Amino acid sequence: MNAEPSPPPAPGLPAGRSALLDDVCSRLDRRPAVAVITGEAGAGKSRFVHELLRRTTSPDTVTLAARCQEADTPFPLAPLVEVLNRFRSGPLPADLPPVTGALHALLPDLADRLPPAPPPLGDPLAEHRRALRALHAYTAALGEAVLVVEDLQWADASTCAFLRTVVADPPPRLGLVLTARSHTAPHTDAEGSDGLPFPLRAPAQVTVVERHLAPLSAAETGALAAGLLGAQAVPDEFAGRLHRWTGGLPYVVEEVLRGWPGSAEFPTGAAGEPPLPASVRRVVVERLRGLPPAARRVVAAAAVLCEPAPVELLCSVAGLGEPETRRALAAAVREGVLRRTGEAHAFPDDDGAHGFPRDGGYAFSYDLARRAAYEAVAEPERPVLHLRAARALARHASVFPLAGMAEHYRRAGRPVQAARCLEAAADRAAGHGDAGLAAAHYLDALRDGPTPVARDRIALKLARVALNARPGPQVPAALRQVLGRCSLGPGPSGEIRLLLGLLLRNQSGSGLEALEEIARAVPDLLVVSTGQAARALAITAIPSLKGWRVGEHRRLLAEAERLLPGVEEEDLRSAVLANRATALALMGDPAAWEAVADLPDTLAGEAAARVYANLAGAATSLGHPRRARAFQARAWQAVRANHAPYLEAFVETTDVVAAFTGGRWKGLLGRAEHAEAQYRDVPDFHAEALLVCGLLRLHTKGQTDVARRLLERAVRTTALDTGVVLTAAAAAVARIHLAAGRPPRAVEAVEEALRQVRRTGAWVWATPLVPPAIDALIRDGRPAEAHRLGAELAAGIADRDAPAARAALLTCRALLTATDSSQSGHAPSDALYVSAADALYVSAADAWTRLERPYEAAYVKEARGLRLLASGRPAGRTALHEAIAAYQDIDAVWDVLRCQRELREHGQTTARRPGALGYGDHLSPRERAVARLASLGLSNREIARELVLSHRTVEHHVARALRKLGVSSRTEIGSHLGP
Repeated sequence: MNAEPSPPPAPGLPAGRSALLDDVCSRLDRRPAVAVITGEAGAGKSRFVHELLRRTTSPDTVTLAARCQEADTPFPLAPLVEVLNRFRSGPLPADLPPVTGALHALLPDLADRLPPAPPPLGDPLAEHRRALRALHAYTAALGEAVLVVEDLQWADASTCAFLRTVVADPPPRLGLVLTARSHTAPHTDAEGSDGLPFPLRAPAQVTVVERHLAPLSAAETGALAAGLLGAQAVPDEFAGRLHRWTGGLPYVVEEVLRGWPGSAEFPTGAAGEPPLPASVRRVVVERLRGLPPAARRVVAAAAVLCEPAPVELLCSVAGLGEPETRRALAAAVREGVLRRTGEAHAFPDDDGAHGFPRDGGYAFSYDLARRAAYEAVAEPERPVLHLRAARALARHASVFPLAGMAEHYRRAGRPVQAARCLEAAADRAAGHGDAGLAAAHYLDALRDGPTPVARDRIALKLARVALNARPGPQVPAALRQVLGRCSLGPGPSGEIRLLLGLLLRNQSGSGLEALEEIARAVPDLLVVSTGQAARALAITAIPSLKGWRVGEHRRLLAEAERLLPGVEEEDLRSAVLANRATALALMGDPAAWEAVADLPDTLAGEAAARVYANLAGAATSLGHPRRARAFQARAWQAVRANHAPYLEAFVETTDVVAAFTGGRWKGLLGRAEHAEAQYRDVPDFHAEALLVCGLLRLHTKGQTDVARRLLERAVRTTALDTGVVLTAAAAAVARIHLAAGRPPRAVEAVEEALRQVRRTGAWVWATPLVPPAIDALIRDGRPAEAHRLGAELAAGIADRDAPAARAALLTCRALLTATDSSQSGHAPSDALYVSAADALYVSAADAWTRLERPYEAAYVKEARGLRLLASGRPAGRTALHEAIAAYQDIDAVWDVLRCQRELREHGQTTARRPGALGYGDHLSPRERAVARLASLGLSNREIARELVLSHRTVEHHVARALRKLGVSSRTEIGSHLGP
């Protein structure tokens, strides 16, 4: 379908047309010359000609621009007569040839300036030929001139005859520019071709240039949109969708964006279909009115089908025979309403199998044209056409496009058939491993109002696939609605409730609610399946910091183990064993690795990806790096063999956390930020990505404010947390406060996480939390509480297989030695206590190194160096330099700066790296950070603590910032900093 553009109000070409314009301009200057510009209506022919004239004409050039109009009975030579009559105020040659007097009847407004009219010839044909010669002579007499005739597809026979005459014998100083509607590049050597309405046969001395304006590409459409919206660029996804809506026709792009709110927001995903511009609707309707009735029926069928369709399908939907359909298609294509495509479509909402032979189809040029044509179909006719379409697709497609058929049944008012097709489409997607598409189809099927029996069946299928699909909040709501009808037997009810609980646990952020839902499923499941009940119990046995006490999870696991001998189904037995291994590993139970060895060899696919990702996360947290790597490799192997978005997210975030824990920080921030953006619909995965983003912003960038905001979001986002987010986030915030000299705030930062650890008894997950918590308590003058916390950790991990927690306990004991010396009345420099503490620090650092935890090892080295410096031992300087080197190995910039400040505070100096670049009159990043805090009212001392700098360094930065910004006081800084 084509839109009719008006002449452009201002010059300007879409992206990609400049080179074409340069080429045509250079050829049009070689007079006499003929330029033929073709393209679909809306392709920008008028704008192109406007720019062409602007570039090639001078003030002395006579420019005549005519436009042919569509009319049932066109007036002969109408466009030429109109433009020449408008030219009456222009200069006319004084010596017009006598033959031009024959134009008196055609050009009455110029009669007083023409030679005398010749006597009549008495023969209409002879009169017509003389008028053509007169027009030709008149045009030649104009001298340096450009004649433009647009829309030649509507030219009358006389206008075509005149133009043939001019082309065959052009005046020597004439440039002739012709435009015509054409969907393909013109072939003007024969009349009736898809281009000019007459053959273009010019003498050899005439310069002829023919160019076709193809629609813009998606990238060019995006560039045009950016210019129209005043944006630097638009997202690729938006550009692609805009290209689909408009077919890359500049006029349609402009009409769509005319009322667009601007560049602040671009629609993504399935949202944001634009309103149908009235101008596009009007042009489509005008085109439809010009078609014969059969062609309008075929166009209506194409509009209902949406996708490119072959002739036989259009025959069935339109209710016409094949010969009549082909004639109708020829008329629709000739008028630019439909176009021939390369191949018939396969209906993309199914699994991609081609349902029709690849022998071509017919479709609209762009989506908005199809929408306009669809709206032109009378509403009572639409359900009839949709019903025909659904049945025709079933007859003609070798592979049923089930989702497309469902949409037609829905619009035909047949919800039961629509639900049946959607269920079949979902079954097919699930069979091909596409859980996301399957869940979407099952959910749509439930919305279509299936029969009660079908509804319960579909709900169970939806619950089974949704776990791996990241489906959003609509699925739990739909499952609750089905459960609320109380029409299910105990077996389906229990399984749906179990799967709903898992969905809530894994994806919606409803931690305790999810556990309670799973627990409610057990009685129903026991009625019908010991295996399903054992599976539910084993799932509830998996602990979390926001769940029940670890003892309760152990009890539930024992119940699952009691039922295990009675489980005969292999898949359910595997599921119970997998959850048992996961639960034991997360608890740090020494029997976990035997449970892993008991996993069946047949475990594969999604089940394998899930259990090995869980085990990898547990092994990382507990301090078993080699096991973690092996489990993670098996998880990746399983997830790559299955398209399960949820599991892909699970394995990726587990990998990101493991990379941070292992000090593999190079390039990790970008990966974590990508995960944060991708997995916002799964709370625990999103929280883990936020955590790593915050930790890296802190340690590698020194952005304490940004880090704290990210860490706070991670804590708010996490749903259950199997020992990753709450403790690590609290520990990092505590370290920020300790570095800034705020021990009371550091203690506050760890209180909530400690409360959760104490409530659940999950001390194996307190590895990152307890050392900085004890450090904060000691610095806050609360040594007794610090000792009690250390004792709690020792008791909590006494019988656990948790090497990382034991390394953390060694770190705590080393930190507590200083308290022991002061409480016993000994000086900090007492050799016995210094030696004892030093041995503990060395043991702790060695333990962390063996566990491949370079950050924790460096942290212990730093604490050892500070302890030695406080006792007056020269070895403290060496120890701190070792810590600095260790931090530098993992790019922990913030920690390096802290160590260097600590050395300065103890009277030591640090070497500066040579070759730093200057910033001239611009603020350096550090000066900008200092200036921003100063503008917020912080004192130099407070800034020094916040940024881990010396007081004197802050003074220098503030002074330089004032000078570079050209202000005299700190209160003026804010207005000069900019964003």
